[in-house]
Amino acid sequence: MMDTTKTGKKIFLASLAVAAVACGDSNEPAGPVIPDKPSGDKAASMVIYQVNPRFYGESDCLKAVTDDISRIADMGCDVIWLMPIYEIGVKNSIGSPYCVKDYKSVAASLGTMEDLKELVSVAHGKGLDVILDWVANHTSWDNTWTITNPERYAKDANGNIAATPSWGDVAQLDYSVESTRTGMKEAMKFWIEQADIDGFRCDYAEGVPHSFWKEAITELRAEDPDIIMLAESSRTDFYADGFDMVYDWNFAPAMKTLFNGGKPAAFHDYVTGSNAKIPSGKTILRYAFNHDVAAENEVDRMFGAPEGVPAAYVLAAMSNSTPMIYSSMDVEGLKGKLSFFNHRKLDFSPELTATYKAINNAFKVSAEARGGELKNYAQNEAVVFSRENGGKTLLVMVNPSAKAISVKTPISFTGMQVSELISGEKTSLPVMTDIPAYGYKIYLGDTQ
Repeated sequence: MMDTTKTGKKIFLASLAVAAVACGDSNEPAGPVIPDKPSGDKAASMVIYQVNPRFYGESDCLKAVTDDISRIADMGCDVIWLMPIYEIGVKNSIGSPYCVKDYKSVAASLGTMEDLKELVSVAHGKGLDVILDWVANHTSWDNTWTITNPERYAKDANGNIAATPSWGDVAQLDYSVESTRTGMKEAMKFWIEQADIDGFRCDYAEGVPHSFWKEAITELRAEDPDIIMLAESSRTDFYADGFDMVYDWNFAPAMKTLFNGGKPAAFHDYVTGSNAKIPSGKTILRYAFNHDVAAENEVDRMFGAPEGVPAAYVLAAMSNSTPMIYSSMDVEGLKGKLSFFNHRKLDFSPELTATYKAINNAFKVSAEARGGELKNYAQNEAVVFSRENGGKTLLVMVNPSAKAISVKTPISFTGMQVSELISGEKTSLPVMTDIPAYGYKIYLGDTQ
């Protein structure tokens, strides 16, 4: 019987990742095999898949997610981030999943606690971690705490429970009250102990005091030293609280500018400036879409055309970050803004799944080379950059436009023997490389 505990999952992670890439449909690009132990920190080869359970149907959503885990693992993902699974409040509600009625419940429309446990067990068996979306700043107006522990809330001038300054559908918690801190930490530990959860993505982390996060993360790591903690904040002071990752909030808007006529050279300046703020051993989350970006932008037009989304993801993955795929990026034909409130059944595309599998493969294979300094060779129409480290050389070319282009190979790379990581083909770098609209090339070779 397979060991699906956390210890067993860690042991089998590397071999499962290799199998995920080696298997697959025969008509997919084979790509190079991921080494058993990718070089660099764990974060250097970690891919997150953000799951909105409500995109898996009208009911039994967690069971449907469980059925999709093999596909997600085969795509080269390492972490599943489950958006809020909790029962949603009714009082003053606008239907947001971030309006939590009970921190220890599973919403009936999504499934049961047993469904969640099965999801986690199957994920662990495939070598994936599972993290929950945690809403610590506020609760629904009919959360159980409003009855059992009203002292945990901020109060208005009349002594009544107060709304948050930003959202009227939720009630503001008060972290100057020790009961609030105790109750919140106890609720987080509940999911580790009861469902074997591997960590948390912490919603609106800036609304909660640093002192609480330091306490909570210290106590959570006493339960699980390998727990993954992601702060929804771009502020680097959250690293000191114990968070492994913060957001690169401005990456998606910067890519939107790039893919709509922006200057390719700006990519280098943006990424190097952002990366300089990341402490050693920590990482930053980058994505083309997350649930907020997809809800606020036309998903088929944000990066020029639907074909631009994988190209934007390539830039996220190759810029020394932890890249993330949002469940919808791997669906064809989506248009307009994509609300994350409502239930709907999305059909995941085998073709797009194979596309992201190939990119994630390139991401993992290039982990060692990506440890080097990013060197800019941008041209008028293309993002071009390289990294050299550990005897490996990485060269990335991305066309962010709707027209095919020819890109000049940097002189020092011309004639170099390389593998093109998307196709797996070995080649000698030519003087000029043709790249289709929204296309990309990722080359890896030995440093000469």
